[in-house]
Amino acid sequence: MKGYVLDYVNENEFKKLERALKKYNMIAFKKLNFEYYPMIRSGKFVGEVIAQNKKNKTTSYELKLPSDKLFTQIHGEVKLRYTVHEKEEVVMLETLTPEDILLEGHRSELTTYKGIMISKENASKDMFKIDLLNMMQGK
Repeated sequence: MKGYVLDYVNENEFKKLERALKKYNMIAFKKLNFEYYPMIRSGKFVGEVIAQNKKNKTTSYELKLPSDKLFTQIHGEVKLRYTVHEKEEVVMLETLTPEDILLEGHRSELTTYKGIMISKENASKDMFKIDLLNMMQGK
């Protein structure tokens, strides 16, 4: 089977982010594992090019994953960052964002407020954002 090999910059950290993504955002996790990873392995690189190094023949990408609109407004876009090393035919998976909420979700169970997970460290700030967005939408 010819294609690119997926590797990790920091495998333990990436696996933690991936497990938290699976638990808290199943839509993004399924799309990543069953659609984007196979495309990347086959050499069809998806996402926005954020950096190129012609000397080392590397290209860095940032791929937005599908997510709930309210989650995106509160915590930010769910994105995969990866770098393609064309000479070696290796794709280095760097990180999944938003890292802070995903890592916090990995360490301990997150609570929800009006159906959206909130950070324990910034609970009042997240609840304020949720209330403000709901008020703006007339809910």
